[in-house]
Amino acid sequence: QVQLVESGGGSVQAGGSLRLTCVASGRIFSTNAMGWFRQAPGKEREFVAAIRWNAGSTYYADSVKGRFTISRDNAKNTVYLQMNNLKPEDTAVYYCAAQGYTSAMITVSGAYNYWGQGTQVTVSS
Repeated sequence: QVQLVESGGGSVQAGGSLRLTCVASGRIFSTNAMGWFRQAPGKEREFVAAIRWNAGSTYYADSVKGRFTISRDNAKNTVYLQMNNLKPEDTAVYYCAAQGYTSAMITVSGAYNYWGQGTQVTVSS
């Protein structure tokens, strides 16, 4: 089992920045990848960014490329999502997820088997 706790959400104006943090505990050694997903009201959960736990390879949705950066601190079992130049359409609940097995499906929410509780990000125009 892997437990995930997110923090860092909040309300900002368009153009502002936020940094989300996800602290993992439990069977971290079995983690293949960590990802961030988001879900806006009335919409399906969508992929935002992911990072392979050991190799550090990163992946981004086209909508956030150049604005968001995912990173990890293996020593702290922590993943970050730095979000810059935020837009109103970034408003959503952001979820941290962990993939506890080897998979090539880094951008698919169904391929992640551990989830945090979510943190709200609100961007006003």
